[in-house]
Amino acid sequence: MNLNKKSVLLLIFGIYFIIDTTPSIFAQEKNFLEDNYKVYSVELNEVINIEEIVEDLAEYDVIFFGEEHNDSIVHCLEYLLLEKLYNKYRNSLALSMEMFDRDVQVVLDEYLSNRIREKDFTKDARVWTNYNDYRPMVEFAKEKKLDVIAANAPFRYVNMANRKGQKSLKSLSKTAKSFIAPLPYDTATGAYYEKLMAVTHRLTTPDTKKDTVISDTSTLPEISPSNMPSINMNQGQSLWDATMAYSIYQYLEKNRNKKIMHINGRFHSDEYFGIVQQLEKYDHKIRYLVISAFPNDSFPSIDFSQYKNLADYIIITNPSVPKTFE
Repeated sequence: MNLNKKSVLLLIFGIYFIIDTTPSIFAQEKNFLEDNYKVYSVELNEVINIEEIVEDLAEYDVIFFGEEHNDSIVHCLEYLLLEKLYNKYRNSLALSMEMFDRDVQVVLDEYLSNRIREKDFTKDARVWTNYNDYRPMVEFAKEKKLDVIAANAPFRYVNMANRKGQKSLKSLSKTAKSFIAPLPYDTATGAYYEKLMAVTHRLTTPDTKKDTVISDTSTLPEISPSNMPSINMNQGQSLWDATMAYSIYQYLEKNRNKKIMHINGRFHSDEYFGIVQQLEKYDHKIRYLVISAFPNDSFPSIDFSQYKNLADYIIITNPSVPKTFE
């Protein structure tokens, strides 16, 4: 089967779907997509359609889309939501992404403005290994001339904070400090801290099985036997959270009439922890909505009441649909 460069071959349930990565990519697969997810509104206490999220954003500034990075259905939904948000809010919309670090903003901007080739962009922007999951959104933003915010802290500084504490970041140059949240940044406390410590314990237990760790481990620092005893995940995770929150805050300070759709691993925003807490510290007047999206074995007969603490909207996807990676 021959595919052009703007197409992706997706194998689902043994059936090949050709998905064009240009706008309206889901037109032909709409029924299939709708059969494999459900959106629940905590406020309304009922299953809703995605258009209601679009309408709700009219009263808010930011929507956090908390994903699991390998959920193929969620990646389709992110694109679909971006497209629908654009249709309503046009160029008042901006896209913000955990998947790009602040130090590659110039590279991202050069690509969006058609100054550099895609292969140079993907190399110099250090795109994730599953960049194809996010590429449709970037290409959509490029076509529609939407701003894309490279929101995250570079891993080298997160690793530095993990190993040496955030005080070590004071030794960085002024340029390097511009790529992270202003120092000092707040670290996790209370329930979020306890959640982080539980994850740290699981990751540093030698006989821990993969399936006992939280599903969104790709947002967590690299763990190896050599750094297990000294890992301080609170410092690094909080730097990620604070930097993404600061990137959103900084953009809205300069673009007060804009709305932002921010994509992040759901560990960063579930229960209104992480990025959400940090954003409130930068500006408590910024209005936000939170989505938590993940597969669950109970699909399609879901008891949404057990997830009400996670977000404003809960999206449950069909776990039998193949992941984009394992």
